[in-house]
Amino acid sequence: MQKEAKIAVFKRFKRIEGQVGGLSRMVEDGRYCIDIVTQISAVRAALRRAEEEILRDHVSHCVEHAISSGNKQDQRQKISEIIEILGRSNK
Repeated sequence: MQKEAKIAVFKRFKRIEGQVGGLSRMVEDGRYCIDIVTQISAVRAALRRAEEEILRDHVSHCVEHAISSGNKQDQRQKISEIIEILGRSNK
């Protein structure tokens, strides 16, 4: 990963860690179920944003490099990886 993307994703994961810790405390404190589920949805959304940021970096760095290299095998591999991961994340 490129340095700027790595820093941004690391910060995002630290916030997500805090959210997950908050979920544990909510369960421990016996908070209202719908409030807990709402927070779970927020964590999932935050994870999706992190995933998008990582994929954006991958395309702008790794895929771009494969394209500019002219290496057809590397290009096909990078595109196949993206298609596979997008297929998995949409399930």
